[in-house]
Amino acid sequence: MKLRAGIVGLGPNWESRYLPALRTLVDRFEVRGICEQVSHRAERAARELNAIPVDGYRALAARDDIDVILCLSDQWYGVTPILAACDYGKAVYSALSFPLDAHEAALLRERVDASGIAFMAELPRRHAPATIRLKELIATRLGCPRMLFCHRRVAVEKQGVAVRDQGTESRDLMELVDWCGYVAGTLPTSVVGVRHADAKVEGVDDYQMMSLDFSPRPPTGSGCLAQISCGYYMPQQWEEAVTFRPPAALQVACDNGIAFVDLPTSLVWFDTAGRHMESLENDRPVGEMMLAQFHRMVTSLVRHVSGLDDTLFAMKVVSAANASQREGRRIPLSDG
Repeated sequence: MKLRAGIVGLGPNWESRYLPALRTLVDRFEVRGICEQVSHRAERAARELNAIPVDGYRALAARDDIDVILCLSDQWYGVTPILAACDYGKAVYSALSFPLDAHEAALLRERVDASGIAFMAELPRRHAPATIRLKELIATRLGCPRMLFCHRRVAVEKQGVAVRDQGTESRDLMELVDWCGYVAGTLPTSVVGVRHADAKVEGVDDYQMMSLDFSPRPPTGSGCLAQISCGYYMPQQWEEAVTFRPPAALQVACDNGIAFVDLPTSLVWFDTAGRHMESLENDRPVGEMMLAQFHRMVTSLVRHVSGLDDTLFAMKVVSAANASQREGRRIPLSDG
């Protein structure tokens, strides 16, 4: 069954992730309309896919020739395209940053539930070939994770001046939290947050770190522990320094070995037999895998809501880490 799709927001991953995936899955998706805040981008993308540019996400969601809405990038209107899709009963694939505010998050969850639509939140790190293979190794060779170290180093435009999208930063942190929880196979029970302020730019941080404890309640320190860090201290013009010895995106110490992951396809792991290097470049691209899964969800006879609760919980963890930094204490988490 071919789904007629409307796209809201193109974003930086359009050319590298979504356009190739939609061209490969031409037997499953037919793009009918595109809404983008930059009009010439919408017109160009529409020409490429034989679609039409549409002014306004509500006008797109209201069209009778649209079955699903693909929200592919954060825009000025936030999550309101999801609410519009709920109003018109259109299934949603969402790559948007969800609200940190607990009331707004609860309202979003309530609207999706009440509408009865199929919904999938994009979690690309979960679907990366290296992550899928890592989960297989944890189940068969490496054993249970004990410690996770997740690092992200982002080059900024100028030394001392970080021109950054705060919404994108929140989404990046959320995805790292969700990634660690997915690999650990459980939810964290508490979090500690640390930030370092950029002395040259008021109100801007150049380093953020959070420590997630997966121990049973009350925290005993005996469970899995994850450390997540994001650094914004490397000037973009220092090209050699930016590329010098980058840390692995994820390092996982398990009962029977250790693994180093670089997304999307690189995995190196060690056990008593020595080093094992795996390159998974022949696996299906992440964008194609996620959209194919969304198609299965929508065409299934059973309603599916995938990733929404996980994403909202991860955003709650990021908010709790901010509170931990302000209050100088460990913040307990509830999975309710």
